[in-house]
Amino acid sequence: MKDEKKNGFFSWFSSTIRRKKTVENKEETENKNNDLLNKTILDKENKTLEINQSLYNLKTSLIQKNDIKGEKIEILNNNNSKIIKNTKINFFARLKKSLNKTKKILGDGINHIFLSTTVDKILFEELEEKMLLADIGVNTTDQIINNLIKEINYKDSCIPEKVYFLLKKNMYNILQKVEKPLKISNRVPFVILVVGVNGTGKTTTVVKLAQKYKLEGKSVILAAGDTFRAAGIEQLQILGKLNKIPVIAQSFNSDPAAVVFDAIKSAKAKKVDVLIIDTAGRLHNKLHLIEELKKIVRVIKKIDASAPHETVLTVDACNGQNTISQTEIFHKALNLTGIIITKLDGTAKGGVVFSLANQFKIPIRYVGIGEKTQDLGVFNGKEFINAIFSKE
Repeated sequence: MKDEKKNGFFSWFSSTIRRKKTVENKEETENKNNDLLNKTILDKENKTLEINQSLYNLKTSLIQKNDIKGEKIEILNNNNSKIIKNTKINFFARLKKSLNKTKKILGDGINHIFLSTTVDKILFEELEEKMLLADIGVNTTDQIINNLIKEINYKDSCIPEKVYFLLKKNMYNILQKVEKPLKISNRVPFVILVVGVNGTGKTTTVVKLAQKYKLEGKSVILAAGDTFRAAGIEQLQILGKLNKIPVIAQSFNSDPAAVVFDAIKSAKAKKVDVLIIDTAGRLHNKLHLIEELKKIVRVIKKIDASAPHETVLTVDACNGQNTISQTEIFHKALNLTGIIITKLDGTAKGGVVFSLANQFKIPIRYVGIGEKTQDLGVFNGKEFINAIFSKE
């Protein structure tokens, strides 16, 4: 009987050991597979980064050695900072060219409508169609047209030129309310938090902003808060090194709030003028990711209750009306103080600028029309209107 129990115990023990080893072997296999997958993904990201870096180096070389529309760039050393001399580039001219796709849908379409000699219901229906095609949005389009109708008198012989003038005036009134350039205050450091969904150009925008402020003679530090992509950290570090801008970073998958904490402490200790924080691309419909952004803000406020001094959302103009839902959720979570609209050069949906301005009244700080630093310009409502409605 004792032998049977003893044999039974050893049988059970052996069986348990075998099961444990099977589980351990399975876990080990899964870990190896995960490691291999992560390595493959990381290698792919690094390869992409190397390609992008080569392109960036080529562009930097061309910018430094060649002319931009006949105006040569000359970089000088002045008090250990780079400045650009003789580079007064006509941003309006390039904006007009970059908005060509939107102009064809909206500006040229509306210009054609007003070649008519009659102001009637058909004219307003055609006007509505053109505005909706350019992604101005239903509510903003209705508001503009209703205001226009109130300003004209059907009983009088209203000429199309007058209506056309009033239309541009109404559209400019919307943009004028968000025409507020970002001013860097005497806060040391002045903290700028840059947020947005994947693919809107946050990291490149962060570097462009840093370059602009550095050229104004300000000291700048960048914080690599996008810790969810190893390539994202490396991208910012490489671009920072190329432009001689310090980057505070930690390892891949580290806590982004900890990176921000270190960056603010460093910026304060060194009395840096501007700290710009890059963040991971947040899908605006993933609430747990939005909560992580809130955590970053809480950490910032523990060090400086007045910070962040600017919370700016980057939106891709190519996304059209989808930028409205993005802005709504980010604004509700973070109380946005500014918007940067990127990739206006690649879309016919530039009309979304009117919709964003009309619905949220959040200042549009900059608009992006290309890859270079000079392609990020201060938003000017009058120039935007004139670029769209140019008859050239």
